[in-house]
Parts: sequence; structure tokens; C-alpha cells
Amino acid sequence: MSGQFTVKGVLRYNVIVSDRRGGYGFDAPLALSGLTFGALVLLALSAASFAADIPLAGVAFLLGGLYTLASATSYLYTTRWGKFVVWEGELARLNGGERVLDLGCGRGAVLLLAARRLVAGGSATGIDLWRSVDQSGNDEAVTRANAAAEGVADRVELVTGDLRELPFEDASYDVVVSSLAIHNIPRSEDRAQAVREAHRVLRPGGLMLVADFQHTPAYEETLRELGVVDVRRRDLGWRFWYGGPWFRTVMLEARKPSG
Repeated sequence: MSGQFTVKGVLRYNVIVSDRRGGYGFDAPLALSGLTFGALVLLALSAASFAADIPLAGVAFLLGGLYTLASATSYLYTTRWGKFVVWEGELARLNGGERVLDLGCGRGAVLLLAARRLVAGGSATGIDLWRSVDQSGNDEAVTRANAAAEGVADRVELVTGDLRELPFEDASYDVVVSSLAIHNIPRSEDRAQAVREAHRVLRPGGLMLVADFQHTPAYEETLRELGVVDVRRRDLGWRFWYGGPWFRTVMLEARKPSG
């Protein structure tokens, strides 16, 4: 497959994510707070400008406030609903008996969607460093409580660990997923090492799905250096925008060679 983007139609993700019983917080809560605060400040300045009979400034602040408010609304939708819809569509391909690994699982948004699709013989493992700066209330105990609330605790394992040095054997998993986690690793070489580790623990013929809004070309390059040719990147659409198309999310999809 080519490394070019393939934009998927809305119908692919026109699925219903229902009956979520866990609490999944907010992605990068400081960013969402900043957008919301900025919108309120701009709208307040607009009101003050109109009150002071400075209409041009009032209009400019009003447009800026509405624009920022729309960005905050997009961000809120993605973190509370849209990403679940997209990942539900992505995980629909699971047969139920796979061993799934979620890199940077956080409170379990993707991990537990996968676990809910598994049957006897299937398992879902999540690994994280549990940093609250990446997701509000990011804590292993919260993720365990979410697994119990979703009724999948019996097929979920949580591990504290570094994505650059996964504590798992080679070819341990049928599917490796990650959502907005690898970009949090600061150095490019360390991000490449995390991708190499994901490839190492994936069985031959296994599926890798990495959603991120940064560095996906570099992830693809690392996989191609490892001999992966069945790899592509594609835009996940408006449901996975963090504020607008300038913060769109891209899916890197790859199959580890069977031979």
C-alpha cells in the first residue's frame, strides 16, 4: 500500500458508541481549558468594545471569540465523543480472539472498546506511565475501575511501563493500537524506538493502528526501515479534530510481514 493519505468517507465511522459506563476524562485538559478561557475573554472584550462604542473592535473580538469557541467545541466533541466513534469503527475488524496491546492506554478509551469486542481467548493489555498532563485523572486505579464498570475486567491487564522498552516477549500480540500517545515522547529517536518496540511485540501478520496528530510520517519511515511494506497513513476526518483541521488526527495502519 502507498504511504499517501486516503481520506475515508463519513459512512465508515457512522457507528453508534453506546452504553459507555466508564469515565474517560479529557485529552490534554490544559489545552481545552485554554481554548475555553480564550473564547470567554474575547467575547467579554467584544461586549466591552460595543459598550464603549468601538464597533470595529467589537466585531473583531466577536469574530475571534466565536472562532475560538468553535475550536473549543470541536475539541470537546472529539475528546468526549468523536474519538470513540472513530475507534469503534476501526476496531470493528476484530474477530474476538485476538491479543490486543494498547500503547499509552490512559483511562482506557481505546483499550476497553477493544476489550468489549473480545470473547473467550481474547485479551487486552494496556501500558502507560499514567501522567495526568496527557489526560485528566490519568491513573491506573481509574482505568481498572473503568474496566470493571464496562464489564471487561476479566480480559484486561494493565502494566506500568515505558513505550521505548516494552516488557513483553517478541511477537506477543495480534494487534497493537495507540491513540495520541507516542507524540508525547520528546525526542525523535525515542519515538522511533517506541515504534520499533511496537513492531517487535507484534506477531508476523499482525495489525498495527497508531492514531496521532504529529510525527506519523516519521513513524511510517521507521516501519519501512524495518521492512514493513503494507503501511499507509489516512486522515480520520472531522470527528478526530482537536479544535479544527489544523489539529487533525491521522491513522497509521500497518501489517507486519508474515515471512
